[in-house]
Amino acid sequence: MTGLIWFVQIVHYPLFTRVGSRTFTQYAESHRHLTSLVVVPLMLLEVFSALLLPFIINSGTGRGLSWLALALLVGVWLSTAVLQVPLHEKLGNCYSEEDAEKLASTNWVRTILWTARSFVLLAILCRFIRLD
Repeated sequence: MTGLIWFVQIVHYPLFTRVGSRTFTQYAESHRHLTSLVVVPLMLLEVFSALLLPFIINSGTGRGLSWLALALLVGVWLSTAVLQVPLHEKLGNCYSEEDAEKLASTNWVRTILWTARSFVLLAILCRFIRLD
């Protein structure tokens, strides 16, 4: 998800301002549908694995890191629900460049959280490799 969110942050959301207000409603509907096909299964798999990880890691530090990774993911979901989804809905109903820019700027929350989560998961992996 980290690679995908960086693509969205750097390429995808900035291009929203180039779609134009006349065609944005149709674009937003297609965007929502097609993005959901890719993102929803991945996010569900991620949350399922994040919920399992603290219970399958038996080392203290690794378990603590897995709880941290889960907390970061909760932050991603909260940001999505509270910031990005309402902005997507608002843009889908009536385009404004201000809302498109706000979507891109608030998306930094998810970008930073998912990036931090990746580093935490990498630390867990490094601990796992060293322990075996």
